[in-house]
Amino acid sequence: MSTFVAELNSVMGPEPQHNVFSSIWDEYERVIVQSLITSFGLDFLIHDQHGGDVDTIHNVRKIGSDPNIKYKNKQNEKDYENRNPYDRVAYHSDDRYKNIVKNAKKNFNQKGIWTDDAYIDGNTVAPVSNKTIPRNRQGQLDHVVSASEIHNDAGRILSGLDGIDLANSPENLRYTNASLNNNMRDKSMEEYIKWCEDNPDKVNWNGKKGEPLSEDVKNKLRAEYNRAKKEYDTKLVKNYYTSSKFIKDTTLAAAHCGGQMAARQALGFVFVEIWDSAKKELQSMPPHSDLKDMLNAVQNGIQNGVNNARLRYREIISKFEEGFAAGILSSLTTTLCNIFFTTAKNLVKTIRQIYASVIQAGKVLLFNPDNLMFGDRIKTSSVILATGASVLVGASIGELIGLTPIGKIPVIGEVVQTFSSTLVSGLLSCTLLVFLDRSKFMNQVINGLNKIPSEANNYKQIADALERIAAKLANLDIVKFKKDTEKYQDIALRLDRAKSETEVNRILLCAYETLGIKIPWEGDFDTFMGNRSNKLVFE
Repeated sequence: MSTFVAELNSVMGPEPQHNVFSSIWDEYERVIVQSLITSFGLDFLIHDQHGGDVDTIHNVRKIGSDPNIKYKNKQNEKDYENRNPYDRVAYHSDDRYKNIVKNAKKNFNQKGIWTDDAYIDGNTVAPVSNKTIPRNRQGQLDHVVSASEIHNDAGRILSGLDGIDLANSPENLRYTNASLNNNMRDKSMEEYIKWCEDNPDKVNWNGKKGEPLSEDVKNKLRAEYNRAKKEYDTKLVKNYYTSSKFIKDTTLAAAHCGGQMAARQALGFVFVEIWDSAKKELQSMPPHSDLKDMLNAVQNGIQNGVNNARLRYREIISKFEEGFAAGILSSLTTTLCNIFFTTAKNLVKTIRQIYASVIQAGKVLLFNPDNLMFGDRIKTSSVILATGASVLVGASIGELIGLTPIGKIPVIGEVVQTFSSTLVSGLLSCTLLVFLDRSKFMNQVINGLNKIPSEANNYKQIADALERIAAKLANLDIVKFKKDTEKYQDIALRLDRAKSETEVNRILLCAYETLGIKIPWEGDFDTFMGNRSNKLVFE
């Protein structure tokens, strides 16, 4: 779709006595044809990707689990593949880790027993008299988000932050009992809870083997993990989404999508010009033309269409600008969405199509390049949005057909999808446009809005007044009008040169005679006026 809708005759709707479909098709054919050409014929110019065009922390963490997600930036993929192997000693020998252990003696009682567990109430860790402290009574420093998880986190590598720094930050270090810490090892919190449920005989962090985790303890474990994970993710998000790498990738992706959309919209306009010209050539052919004549007509139509497009280069530039803006906005929106959730390929296309419609409708509403009245601007914008909605519905139908056995047949499936999408979009567009033109309610609304004072209304009123004046002038005898004008001009000049009342009187009497005007008295004027029964009659 594009602002070619502005070319529609916004004042003249289909005549009631005409065939409805013919009238609507004649008025809106260009709208429908270009929307179908650009949306289904030229969409191959745009490469939509599952998850957008820019790597996000949310998406790279799903690579491997979601087969449709891949790295968008090859360098980011190389950085992940070339990461160093996880070194447990390096993470646990960090000075920050050792200093916290060294300064934690105050949390042990006189028996050397740990009494302040981050995951469990302190009351469950009671002193014992044994000389050898059991594992469930020993305190060990734990990485809440495991060091292994942080080291191998694709989001962490994407952000460019050091794993040892993140793992050994104060927010991620908590003391717990040695049994829990050793059982957890490199497991995530959910993996550890699952392990405890599957291996109750090996669990001994509370001094009682075989005792399952209570829901209260599970909630405490998850709450502590979620707190640390949130603080960890905040650091990644702040560092990556403000980095020059992300800004560069986002800018390049937006410009690339903008260029693709611009080319699609501009080419769509050119192809519609060719379609119009070829159709007119074929319609003007005489009856009983042979195939050669038809081919020549099509060839002439293509040449005329290309020439027409050249002459209308300003409109091509306008379509290019609209497509570029729509592409940039859709790319930025898609990237923003993928920070929080993964956009499917069809959702990316939907966002792009929505922006294509919104940009065009906004141009009509805000800038009104064709000086339409307010109601007609609303109607034109509604046509754009309705056609855009029809394309989205058609595309959705095509996606559904693609999931059926027919849609999965090689080559044939793609043809069926495209045909079905185009058919549904075309029929729905026609139906909506019939409604916009034939609905009594819609026409009342549009006519009411057209009465609102605006610059376009003023132009319309001036044009109507000039049209009425022109119609009156068209009925005049121009030769006679010029002769009469010359007579009046000669009389005016003579009166201007008169030097006495007597001369003025003589000129006026001559003017009466020249113009064929009957004098409203007879004989001498003074004698006539002296008779009270006489009357002056002007004819």
